Amino acid sequence: MDLKSITSPSFLRDMSIAELKQLSEEIRKFLIENLSKTGGHIGPNLGVVELTIALHKVFESPRDKIIWDVGHQSYVHKILTGRAKDFGTLRKYKGLSGFPKRNESEHDIWETGHSSTSLSAAMGMAIARDLKGEKHFIVPVIGDGALTGGMALEALNHIGHEKKNIIVILNDNEMSIAPNVGAVHNMLGRLRTAGKYNWAKDEVEAFLKRIPAVGGLVASKAERLKDSFKYLFVPGMFFEELGFTYLGPIDGHNFEDLFENVTYAKKTNGPVLLHVVTKKGKGYYPAENDKVGTWHGTGPYKIETGDFIKPVNSPPAWSKVVSETVRELARDDKRIVAITPAMTVGSKLEGFQAEFPDRVIDVGIAEQHATTLAAGLATQNMKPYLTIYSTFLQRAYDQIVHDICRQNLNVFFGIDRAGLVGADGDTHQGVFDIAFLRSVPNMVLMMPKDENEGRHMVYTAVKYDDGPIAMRFPRGNGYGVTLDDELKEIPIGSWEVLKDGKDAAILTFGTTIPMALEARKKLEKTGIQAMVVNARFIKPLDEKLLNRIFEKGLPVLTVEEGVLQGGFGSSVLEFVHDNGYSNQIMRLGIPDQFIDHGEVHELLNEIGLTSDHIVQTIRTMLQKQKKGLEEFGKRKIGYFAQ
Repeated sequence: MDLKSITSPSFLRDMSIAELKQLSEEIRKFLIENLSKTGGHIGPNLGVVELTIALHKVFESPRDKIIWDVGHQSYVHKILTGRAKDFGTLRKYKGLSGFPKRNESEHDIWETGHSSTSLSAAMGMAIARDLKGEKHFIVPVIGDGALTGGMALEALNHIGHEKKNIIVILNDNEMSIAPNVGAVHNMLGRLRTAGKYNWAKDEVEAFLKRIPAVGGLVASKAERLKDSFKYLFVPGMFFEELGFTYLGPIDGHNFEDLFENVTYAKKTNGPVLLHVVTKKGKGYYPAENDKVGTWHGTGPYKIETGDFIKPVNSPPAWSKVVSETVRELARDDKRIVAITPAMTVGSKLEGFQAEFPDRVIDVGIAEQHATTLAAGLATQNMKPYLTIYSTFLQRAYDQIVHDICRQNLNVFFGIDRAGLVGADGDTHQGVFDIAFLRSVPNMVLMMPKDENEGRHMVYTAVKYDDGPIAMRFPRGNGYGVTLDDELKEIPIGSWEVLKDGKDAAILTFGTTIPMALEARKKLEKTGIQAMVVNARFIKPLDEKLLNRIFEKGLPVLTVEEGVLQGGFGSSVLEFVHDNGYSNQIMRLGIPDQFIDHGEVHELLNEIGLTSDHIVQTIRTMLQKQKKGLEEFGKRKIGYFAQ
């Protein structure tokens, strides 16, 4: 069928299983072809084709609430709800989001990008449904990786206690981004191999009642026997002990199996958990046979070979530069331990892990635990390196404040994907960490101008022993600069004047340094000389250099790829206020809004963060300063004339 003609999932209700199987093949072909051009989360979506079709056939969306945890596996859902025609714009500027978006469709009832939120949202929706006396199904779909998140376990505990009618679909593909770890993962592995348990409790009671003479007597003890019976068939029964009716394991690619179990779940009172086993990347050989998570999310690729389309001889990724520098230092410093919340591949720790397998700790999707774990290590004179994406660091804020900074523990944070990340959009933009970290006592926060300075900052962080220290670095590749052979410490709080100037000063750091230098060239052509400062330490500020700049009376422009409210520019304003300066100050950065998806350069242009905007702002400041001096001069002449 023409997938682009679909407007609603209602057409599925009249389709036979044979027709649904054909539809599955067509959707997989569509995904493979389209994502080869746009990139995206191909592995997760190929794995949920049959599951998504089955859910939309059995449930009536949007009346029934289907909630996608993380949301990167919602592409099939988007196709079935009328958005196949827009897939050419997937993850592009002003195009289709790679995650559920409430303003895209009435079928997207919950927006996600971070994991482990679906069960709590489902519980909230269930409480609202019951208070309003409504009758509909609430169906969160959560992966086995997301189930390791503490928030998901908290929600399971609450749902099981309250006995709300919620049908939880556990999509078990044995992976999140990379292979999963932990006791919950191991427990699910035992369930996968234990054989089906579906309605064994009901069947054993019926069987007991059919026993001649003693059947009724035995059946009166059925509850105890049923509970004993289940332990013979399914190890652990973790979910049943939490108050759920457990159904599974279910073949997530078998429509008969799916329909049988989902139909049974709809008739069951109280919370139900369907353990659905799927194959990540199913139907496309390179993705299906991926063992390390390479095909979780990709850029464009060649369909025939599975080769990724990347620039030739591109510089190494920032994540690689940082992790390999930490690895290099770990050879001489036995205290260094790397910690990651399920991002071994994303944070490029494979080399470190291969060389020091006992010194890489993957805690699964559990950012809060990872952070306090690092604190615990630090109390024992270890040197924990916690590598974590900026967007996920938000989830561990209490642990940063309460467990690390308050105790002034020596933890090294590697804040990956800092700044705009592009195609993943507003759930992943790493623009808040400066504002939420610089307000916390004892924290040192820095960002390098290039990968060479980044290596020196890693060395500085490892040598620093006075408390927590964090280094931000962006997504993508470095600039290809020459790397120094010998690493050196950078004095904490020291800035660097890249270009001197007598007319104005631009204070910036990291990814915005190139645009500031470009702006300086444009200004110089018009006779304006602007100082460009590499403000590499966001906290503490280089107060000595700031005093020199402000004592010259220069107008100052701060530029940052982070939120303006509470950001670096705000810290400079605070310095000006506290020290009684009256210089002009203006700030460029991320405005008070969430930034959607698109190429980074498109987003920067939209929010006014480019070299041209810097030029325009500097000129405006200088014109204002000139006008102010002229008015002051007139007032002065008028005074003496009297």
